[in-house]
Amino acid sequence: MLTPQAVERDIENQLAAQITRFLLELGKGFAFLGRQYPLQVNSKDYFLDLLFYHARLKCYVVIELKAGAFKPEYVGKLNFYLSAVDDLLRTADDQPTIGLILCKDKNKLDVEYALRDIQKPMGVSSFITKDLPLSVQSQLPTAQEIEDELARLVQTDTEDKA
Repeated sequence: MLTPQAVERDIENQLAAQITRFLLELGKGFAFLGRQYPLQVNSKDYFLDLLFYHARLKCYVVIELKAGAFKPEYVGKLNFYLSAVDDLLRTADDQPTIGLILCKDKNKLDVEYALRDIQKPMGVSSFITKDLPLSVQSQLPTAQEIEDELARLVQTDTEDKA
């Protein structure tokens, strides 16, 4: 049986292999900056699963992939990444970084409690914080659309390997 990290890495590999099509699925304005994008904070290396830049919104978008069910500690990790991207990559012309956690399953109450007092715009699967402005929400795909595309990519890869 594959570990969750191996499954997450497989999802990343599938996305990277078909990134152009994935960008079209995400919508207009997305630019792919990298997978396992390195950031150094306090002499420690950290790696973002996927990093995008949205040209229309003028902001970075960090996507964290989780093969299993949502855990509240994922929000803390993503919040850390968003702060680091804002400090290390963001310029004066950029808007605050947006974060998305894509996971296999989630409990809506767990997500609500984990995100309740978070000030940064972030979402988990189809649950998006109430602080995410409608103008931003309209420019982003729904988490369900992203999850559907990920599932389709993984299914296609599984069929290709068979």
